[in-house]
Amino acid sequence: MTKTIIAFSALVCITLSGCGDAVSVGIIGGADGPTEVIVAEKEDEKMIKYKQITPDMAKEIMDSGEEYTLLDVREQDEYDAGHIPGAILIPYTEIGDKAQDILTDKSALILVYCRSGRRSEIAAEALSQLGYTNVNEFGGILDWKYEVE
Repeated sequence: MTKTIIAFSALVCITLSGCGDAVSVGIIGGADGPTEVIVAEKEDEKMIKYKQITPDMAKEIMDSGEEYTLLDVREQDEYDAGHIPGAILIPYTEIGDKAQDILTDKSALILVYCRSGRRSEIAAEALSQLGYTNVNEFGGILDWKYEVE
C-alpha cells in the first residue's frame, strides 16, 4: 500500500509539474510515506508569504547597513513605554488601513515585531496579503536583548 501511495504521489507531481507556475503541489508525509497530496492553484493558495527570523537575525540585519523598515505593531501606549530605536508604529489592527500610505515600497525589507510574537505574525501575514514581498517577522520585544528606548 505504501509503495502505491508513493508511486501515485510521484505521478501526480510529475503530471502537474508541466503546469508551470499556475499550480503548487505539496506532499505531507508520515512514517510510512506520503499521507496526503495537496494541489492548489496559485490564486487559491493560503501560504504564508513572510519569513520568520530570530531577534538575533533581525539585529544582524539592522547592524549590516542594509536598508530596512522596522515596524512595531503594538498599541500606542506599549510603544510609548519602550520600543526598539528607529521603529515606526502601526498597530496590527490598523495594518489594512495605514500600511499602504506609510510603507509605500512593497518590495522593501520590513522587520516586524510586537510584544510576544502573536500580533507580529498576524501583521506579517496581513502585509503579505497586501502584496509586500520582503516581510520578516521576528517575534516580540520580550525576546529582544538589545537596546530599547
